[in-house]
Amino acid sequence: MVVSKIKTQAEIVDPEKTKPRAQLLLGGARMKKTTLLLCLGALVSLSHAQLSDPEEGEAEEHVDLFTTPTTKMAAATSDFGYNLFRQLAARDPQASVLLSPISISAALTQLSMGASTEAEKQLYRVLRYHTLHDSQLHDTLRDLLSAIRAPGKGLNSAARVCLEKRMRLKVGYFNEVEKQYGVRPKMLTGGARDLKEINEWVKQQTGSKVDRFLTTPIRRNIGVVPLGAAYFKGQWVTRFSQSGKRENFQVDGGAATQIPMMQQDSYPVKLGFDPDLGCTIAQVPMQGDISMIFFLPDDVTKNMSLIEESLTAEFVQDLSNQLHPVQVDLALPVLKLTYSTDLLPLLSDMGLSEWLAQTDLVKITAQAAKVNSVHHKVVMETAPEGSRYAGSATVSDGQTLPLIFHVNRPFVFLVRDEPSGALLFIGKVLNPRDLA
Repeated sequence: MVVSKIKTQAEIVDPEKTKPRAQLLLGGARMKKTTLLLCLGALVSLSHAQLSDPEEGEAEEHVDLFTTPTTKMAAATSDFGYNLFRQLAARDPQASVLLSPISISAALTQLSMGASTEAEKQLYRVLRYHTLHDSQLHDTLRDLLSAIRAPGKGLNSAARVCLEKRMRLKVGYFNEVEKQYGVRPKMLTGGARDLKEINEWVKQQTGSKVDRFLTTPIRRNIGVVPLGAAYFKGQWVTRFSQSGKRENFQVDGGAATQIPMMQQDSYPVKLGFDPDLGCTIAQVPMQGDISMIFFLPDDVTKNMSLIEESLTAEFVQDLSNQLHPVQVDLALPVLKLTYSTDLLPLLSDMGLSEWLAQTDLVKITAQAAKVNSVHHKVVMETAPEGSRYAGSATVSDGQTLPLIFHVNRPFVFLVRDEPSGALLFIGKVLNPRDLA
């Protein structure tokens, strides 16, 4: 059986050898149209032995992946998310992490509406908006947020800016944000009342799934606090017949831990192997045109960072186009993941240190304003339910060998909205218990 081999061409598109891989991919890398023979083997059932090259003289096809304002906006918010994820993963390489970047993009975009022209440019560069040239940027983002929150997609998210009342805030900013995004920035007075109101609002916006967003009262004179929260529980297109059986999850450098798994034979996925990254990749469809993409590295210690560095909106879109439909013996962890952190230090490392020192929020207040934290909390669940039974999908032509894809060791995953390409969630799971 033949499936697509995923391979980047950084050496062709960018001769600057000193640039990191992620930048090369962001610059427009394309996958080679090559093929990889997959054979049944241990664990992942992949053999890397036989490769066939493109026919001599075959031209490289160029495809403009993002052609509408919405897909371009989705690519920008996704690239911001991949950059943020890299920073978070690098902060502690031995820790599991989980993010919903779209909620942080929305909160920082709301904050940008109160910035001076120069401060807005600095924010836009980190948010990747400087590539869009979209005169209706806020309308485009609002439409994207509405699309990805549609019923059936499984995403509930919340984004808001909180501001200390003492700064003599300008009412016009509050009105503009509320008009554009349907949420009014919150005026902080300090103390337990703010804590209670913020937690209740986040809980309501996330369907009661993100609870206790803040765990300590907000102190007085706090300044500016953008916040983002999200909950995701999508429905698979194809259900799993077996669920809850505890199996070993191999922890890198440590003893295996027992976790509940869901498993199904003859499960339809899109599959491929990337020899450059040393990982097998499976895209599993969900209802509402959502998919989960799993990156399962052969060598966790060596290959996890390669995967992290390679992720861009363009790379993932190419990936989705090149993976091959097959049916596999699929086993995935049954997860309920929770993660909370302050993202402010990461923003400084991403190029906002100058802006954080002088925020210049002239449309919000005439006083000096300081961003004190960027709080983020997310919850995500996976369960075996689905609308279709396995075996009802058509097997890919030519498949004769049984294939196995068992996510029983550390992995990276994405949750992606397929129509827009927007990155909804991204995580690195070294041990599922870390995020329990």
